[in-house]
Amino acid sequence: MIAYPTDHGLLNRAREESERIIDYLYKKTDLEKKPRTYRRVARKAYLAFSKKKRKTKKEIRKAVGKQLRYLRRDIGHIDNLLDLFEGQYFPLNKRDQRIFWIIQLLYKQQEEMYREKKHSVKDRIVNIYQPYVRPIPRGKEKASVEFGAKLGVSLVEGFSRINHLSWDAYNESSDLQKQVEDYKECYGYYPEVVLADNIYLTRQNRNWLKDLEIRVSGKPLGRPLKEESYYQKAKRRKEHRERNHIEGKFGQGKNAYGLKKIRARRQDTSESWIAGIFFIMNIIKLVKLENLLSLFIIFNYQWINILLSKLLSLFQCKQKPVAAIKLT
Repeated sequence: MIAYPTDHGLLNRAREESERIIDYLYKKTDLEKKPRTYRRVARKAYLAFSKKKRKTKKEIRKAVGKQLRYLRRDIGHIDNLLDLFEGQYFPLNKRDQRIFWIIQLLYKQQEEMYREKKHSVKDRIVNIYQPYVRPIPRGKEKASVEFGAKLGVSLVEGFSRINHLSWDAYNESSDLQKQVEDYKECYGYYPEVVLADNIYLTRQNRNWLKDLEIRVSGKPLGRPLKEESYYQKAKRRKEHRERNHIEGKFGQGKNAYGLKKIRARRQDTSESWIAGIFFIMNIIKLVKLENLLSLFIIFNYQWINILLSKLLSLFQCKQKPVAAIKLT
């Protein structure tokens, strides 16, 4: 989970990290004077801008330009300090080295957007510590842009499976064929019907499913059929409503198991966290099924005992039974 990024805030965080690296490298050198970074002036300018409730475009551009110049100076100081260790050893550890690389890439992206007066760039970094996270436009009322992994999940008999996990935005329609092939690899045969959202039901996917004789539950393309009966319409609507179960699975993961609050920093750890949540939900589903099955067996065992006792009493009775046994 990351805070909503702004260019001004990202540059300020990058400046603070670069100043920390400068202090660390300065202590390892024999320099008598620390490189000048103007950190107090930069911090004061950042706070003065951040405290403003309403910010004009001109003020935003001016504040971003200031932070860019501060960061450019700090990156130059770090390069000069690293040159002092040439031929000896590399003074930065892996974490600081990675952060320094990310800061340099962040500066190039922000400088390009500032110079060309645009607000997007390819593979834009929105968090220094999680550079793999990308902004994904969703167009929702609550949040038009989301930050996190994009999942392609299939649901079979209440059990969910992650078929595709990506940190970049992509068109979900490309997931359908892979999910159907994964189903065949797992169960040995193709599914009878595919319940999918309209974004998956492109003409190409429909033709591909038709060749495999897989039925699609969704509104057909073109004009509505006049010959379609009420039963066929009701059946199609019922099957389409069953697709809501996958939406409920996402809601279960977000509300009960923290799927919307992944606090891992590393990409592989975040992916393992996400996979672990779906694994736990499948375990819970399996436990519930086992509990129902055990209750069913116990109930039937008691019912069979009662039935056998009644039959035994009838056979032992010398007189003919007046009424037959009614089972409900």
